[in-house]
Amino acid sequence: MPETLDESVEFQIENGATRRGRGRTLLTDLYNLNSVERVKVTRNSHGQPVGQEARLLAGYLGIIARNANMLPVNYESWHNMPDSNKNQALSNIKERFALEVSDAYIKKALGKKWRDHKSILKKEYFKKPISLEEKLQSVPPGMLMYQWEDAVRFWNSKKGEDRERVGTSSRQK
Repeated sequence: MPETLDESVEFQIENGATRRGRGRTLLTDLYNLNSVERVKVTRNSHGQPVGQEARLLAGYLGIIARNANMLPVNYESWHNMPDSNKNQALSNIKERFALEVSDAYIKKALGKKWRDHKSILKKEYFKKPISLEEKLQSVPPGMLMYQWEDAVRFWNSKKGEDRERVGTSSRQK
């Protein structure tokens, strides 16, 4: 059974001390499987993955969702993402996992991880009180420059601000 390995990350806390956090999940053992081995993921009566393997699958979906080459962040929504990108990600997942869950379930879960990733990027890099030019220049690690510029320009646009406002008011209700 592959184990999860996390990068450790240090961050400042209120009293000025530093604290160690989990950081990104790396799943190094999963990458060390030979080409014919796959992790079997079983499902419950609702078609949802269950067990330790389901946690491993969820971690791997997060890794795929952060892959800028496979699932670029410069699309306004998951629905605008080309099917070719989604299918490439799905086949990558199927190379490592023997799935009992449906492809539709995997794509939906992947879409959620991708949106979560974009949300974190926006909160950590775009919401800083710096100029637009500085935001464009502060490209997050692992991100491609042109994708980041597209995302920042969208978040800064009237349409992007309107979408944020709608989301905020929906959550408050």
